[in-house]
Amino acid sequence: MSQEEKNAATPTCGAVAPYTKADPSLAPGTRHAGFTVTDVLPLPELSGTAYVMRHDATGARAMWIAVDDNEKSFSIAFKTPPANSTGVFHILEHSVLCGSDRFPVKEPFVNLLKTSMQTFLNALTFPDKTMYPVASTNAADLKNLVDVYLDAVLHPAIYRRPRIFEQEGWHLELQDADGKAAAPEDPDARLAYNGVVFNEMKGALSDPDEVLFEAVNQSLFPDTPYRFESGGDPRHIPELSYEEFLDTHARHYNLANSYTILYGNLDIEDMLAFVGSRFDAATDRGAGAPNPLPLQAPVRAPFRQVTMATAPENASVGLAYVIGCAADRERVLATDVLLDALAGSNEAPLKRAVLDANLGDDFTATLVDGELQPQVLFQLKGAKPGVARRFRQLVEDTCARLAADGIDRTKLEASLAQGEFNLREGDWGSYADGVALSMQAMSSWLYDDARPVDYLRYEDQMAHMRAGLGNGYFERLLRELVCDSPHSCEVELVPAEEGAGAAEKDELLARQRAMTPEDLAAVAREVEALRREQEAPDSPEALATLPRLTTADIGPAPTDAPLQRMDAPLPCLYHDLPTHRIDYAYLYFDLGALDFADLPYVGVLTDLLGKLDTADHTASELDTLIEANLGNLDFFAETYGHDDDLAFADPKLVVAESALSENVAALATIAPEVWSRTSFADADRMLAILTQRRILLAQHFVNSGHSSAMAQLTGLYSKVSVATNAMGGVEYYLFLKDLLAHWDERKSELSERLGRIARQVFSADNVHVSFTGPREDCERFWQEAGTLGLQPAPDATATPRLLIPDPRPRNLFFSIPSNVCFVAEGTAPSALDRGTVGAWTVASRMLSFDYLWNEVRVKGGAYGTGFRHTTTGLQQYWSFRDPGIASTLRRYEGAASWMAGWPGTADELDGYVVSVVASHDAPAKSRSIARRQDGEFFSARPATWRDEVRAQELAVTADDVRALAPSMRQLAADHAVVVFGPRQKAAESGLDFEVVDLMDPQPADAAGEGGE
Repeated sequence: MSQEEKNAATPTCGAVAPYTKADPSLAPGTRHAGFTVTDVLPLPELSGTAYVMRHDATGARAMWIAVDDNEKSFSIAFKTPPANSTGVFHILEHSVLCGSDRFPVKEPFVNLLKTSMQTFLNALTFPDKTMYPVASTNAADLKNLVDVYLDAVLHPAIYRRPRIFEQEGWHLELQDADGKAAAPEDPDARLAYNGVVFNEMKGALSDPDEVLFEAVNQSLFPDTPYRFESGGDPRHIPELSYEEFLDTHARHYNLANSYTILYGNLDIEDMLAFVGSRFDAATDRGAGAPNPLPLQAPVRAPFRQVTMATAPENASVGLAYVIGCAADRERVLATDVLLDALAGSNEAPLKRAVLDANLGDDFTATLVDGELQPQVLFQLKGAKPGVARRFRQLVEDTCARLAADGIDRTKLEASLAQGEFNLREGDWGSYADGVALSMQAMSSWLYDDARPVDYLRYEDQMAHMRAGLGNGYFERLLRELVCDSPHSCEVELVPAEEGAGAAEKDELLARQRAMTPEDLAAVAREVEALRREQEAPDSPEALATLPRLTTADIGPAPTDAPLQRMDAPLPCLYHDLPTHRIDYAYLYFDLGALDFADLPYVGVLTDLLGKLDTADHTASELDTLIEANLGNLDFFAETYGHDDDLAFADPKLVVAESALSENVAALATIAPEVWSRTSFADADRMLAILTQRRILLAQHFVNSGHSSAMAQLTGLYSKVSVATNAMGGVEYYLFLKDLLAHWDERKSELSERLGRIARQVFSADNVHVSFTGPREDCERFWQEAGTLGLQPAPDATATPRLLIPDPRPRNLFFSIPSNVCFVAEGTAPSALDRGTVGAWTVASRMLSFDYLWNEVRVKGGAYGTGFRHTTTGLQQYWSFRDPGIASTLRRYEGAASWMAGWPGTADELDGYVVSVVASHDAPAKSRSIARRQDGEFFSARPATWRDEVRAQELAVTADDVRALAPSMRQLAADHAVVVFGPRQKAAESGLDFEVVDLMDPQPADAAGEGGE
């Protein structure tokens, strides 16, 4: 009987889950397909067991996290501490996925994205390791993914295709003044760097936080690999040679330096035999030893300043302390709890002290773990000139006082409760559980073979911390971490007139002057050769080597409990979904009775609620009450639309809360106090909160400009996005900037207006309550809630008056302090569009992972790109960390011709359908399912909508996708373009933009140079 069959035969009722008891056939010392079990460790937090193993022939480490989860995963990781800042491991992470010996196609990674049933597929570079994780609900598909990934990392094509290094790492190009390709004899031709990782890191290091953190690591770890930028510093990436690139792979990507983690409900004997056969065939390249990863002896680094071309408002100070070693799991957990108690909100004592001192705009405390020597980083954002030394003194004096006088016990208890809730909930966002837990395991296993599961456990440590509340546990920890720390640093980031862009420009100019005409011609020839290689299609024989599933392998659609209407004092949507005894409540308040001019104030309201005094509690008391009793309490705004009407918009203010089942009464009482009894009289607190919000939005524009560009683009056609942007997008940011700039004149009117809007919005006439959890918990919720204290609106019969302005398509350029661009282009629904939602979903995947990937990413050097067709008919293209604008837009506008002549085979189409349906069927947390069902309810979609779309996807033909091309041709003549990027790129693009400066004017050379 297979392991899966054994598990299926194991009763799942009662107290014992299938994997909580160790399997005697996997006892220590037993051998399985070339692996020897070395340890068996219980994982009570996961209701599972860990089996730790070694591969006898190669010494490869392996572990199976055996839990009852049908979303299975695999990961192989290598210890990869860098020896410089050339980003070699980051470039390798990209490059090994560009073909291998057994799978000699150019982009097997992309082929798997296009054709597999994966629920997670990626590769990740960390400061000291590189991981290659995959996940799938289909056992055969998982083996296919493992097969391709293992061949990629162990037998990559980089040894026989050197231009992979040029494409993913860096190469030289010749460009004219507009950034277009130039001939060597062109007098305006100038050298430029290009490459996917090069451009990605130019974007990453446009973030002041990243630059500050890099400098902090240089100060804290002057003698270890953590002083280097593992992702690659664009100033140093061009120092990397192809020879060093290959040598680094040979020394680190060997099985003795590897860690393999299997997860989930697996036939473990079969999987070990499969993996072991690939390990046995591994190539020993006879290279030297991998880079060492030593401990850094404690240092109290001297104060340091770094400069960066960025907006003046991005001045900041970082104060960091090494807290110990990764081996001390409890210390790391306790530090996380301590930081929440000290600085987790504006009312926490350390953060309150810094804000009251008025040294800057915001203060954060971050635990940096997953490294050999974890650290705490205190950061002052929007720092005023000359405050750096005062900042350190204030932090250390405040910590000393708290360590001596004691930290408020109720605050510590609340932070412990919050930490326990987060660990119990285990919500990893977009990461499959097995992938996230594999990453957690590496937080100790990478540094100590005897500690493979430390970071998968927490119950004993949390209990020990709770027992220590009365004997000064956290005060002693604080004293050790900060007051008596022998290992710390302070770094100030100062905005400057010039930055890396100017240095890069000077370097390239000097390099060009030293080159002969023959040298320049050689550069042009190499770029042409690279383009030919990029454009050459994979042969049918090469494509045939890739394993693939077909639509015949797709099972029936997973079924979720349908949305129910529950009889309750207020309209109630009920979701009968498993939640592991965590309850979720969402309250949707309609905003139709407001004026459009009120919507930005709704954004302000959601930013402030839960952070100010109420009539019953101070802000500090409220913060503690929420953390002690709820998992979360959030206020935000969102807008729903109808698929067939771009002019319809239904904006709502949403109250989102969660709690352990035993605290369900808190769901019914705390939020009503906040929305009905908050005082808007404390102007100073409101100013601090809204300033912090402005900072977060500005960071979002720099780091995720593609999502902001897409939101703005949608808002040029759709009233849904017009409303959404007014409450939380660029328009809200500009409103917030103006409000803060005129604070003294507007604060009184603001308080009055917020009170009025709250009274209008929070009424019994315009709310829907959504509850997810056991039915008995829902009934207890309503017993406690009644009508949640809500009263009918003063004029419940009034006609809704919200009039949202008509959108106006145009070209917009939002200037941000960045070295790269985020380029979005789109068009209105076309009268020629006859495609179904399912056909467009398949076509979107084709465009994103074939045409656009090759054109915009591979050739253009952008880090990411994609296409989407909204259910309302909008066609939209985007790029991420893109060196150009004009060339990207030309490539977008070539998509229609590519689609019209799509050259794929029936097998290729079948693969796309498999991947699309797999995404449709991917497992989701109950909270996410409930939110999706709520959204479909408010969007007036029929209950069968998802099933209908899935059926359309399965029925798509090649003729269906080619028939979409005529509607796509509209883009060339009738479009809007939205770009987030450095200001001078607007002029270089040759397009007529409305230019908006989002931040204070940046230094002239903040953007530097980049290739088109």
